[in-house]
Amino acid sequence: MTDESSDRECGVGRRGFGKFIETLLAGIPWSERAEETETIHVPRPPGGNLRIDNANGRTRVVGEDRDDIEIQLSKAARAESMEQARQLVRAIRVVPSEDAAGDLNLDVEIPGRWNRRGRVDLELRIPRELKVQVTAANGKICMQGLRDSVRARSSNGAVRIEDVIGDVEVHTSNAKVSCLCTCGHLSARSSNGRIELEDHRGSVDAATSNGTIQCELEEVGKSGIILSTSNGRIVLDLPEEIDGDVDIRVDNGLIRNSRELDPPSRDRSGRVKGTLGRGGTPIRLRASNGTISIR
Repeated sequence: MTDESSDRECGVGRRGFGKFIETLLAGIPWSERAEETETIHVPRPPGGNLRIDNANGRTRVVGEDRDDIEIQLSKAARAESMEQARQLVRAIRVVPSEDAAGDLNLDVEIPGRWNRRGRVDLELRIPRELKVQVTAANGKICMQGLRDSVRARSSNGAVRIEDVIGDVEVHTSNAKVSCLCTCGHLSARSSNGRIELEDHRGSVDAATSNGTIQCELEEVGKSGIILSTSNGRIVLDLPEEIDGDVDIRVDNGLIRNSRELDPPSRDRSGRVKGTLGRGGTPIRLRASNGTISIR
């Protein structure tokens, strides 16, 4: 057999195998994918509150000096055929509704069946003075540039808050929480993830059931600091000058204290207590299984 005839046979074989794969994939649910982008505008809610519910996809909210709300949708869908995928992606939409208080609700509607799946990534540019609440069942949440309180809840996705002046409340059940350059009372909860707080001004209440907490504060609010983890390290970086009552407890781990407490205190039976400066602001750190460092 010549090389040329051998190549022809291999070519025919590859085409036949490729046709077989195409036929096989055609019968598998979600084998075809369609995408579409869309931009819509809605008026600013007179009640001053914006609530977003995105069950499947990433949600990013950016505060700007503007009077309306711009919503960019990046939609994607999978189905058993390209036509079905295109129909599904066209059916994905954001439904705005205003309640009696003048607050705006944005709900993502994704029609679906067992053999069809859709998702939408949202990017919203909004007036920075709005109060914002985002709920995501399966997707990352990012919020930045806002000047009022924010709330984020994700059952399976990381949460990042940046450049926010206002109270912050974050809940995630299986992912990382990250807050940078925030000011106000900050509450963070993660059932299985790391919590990182950097350049925060205000009080903090953060807890995770399985992860490290790293907290860097520029200024401490009157409500103080509460950090707790059942399985992980805690690292707390305090401002150079601070008045606080320190109470640290570790069930199984070490306590490393780089600050001068009054009266001087050593780690005895996993506990350190004392006063920084004139005292007054509560600083309570708890770890069931891990090291606590205060610097």
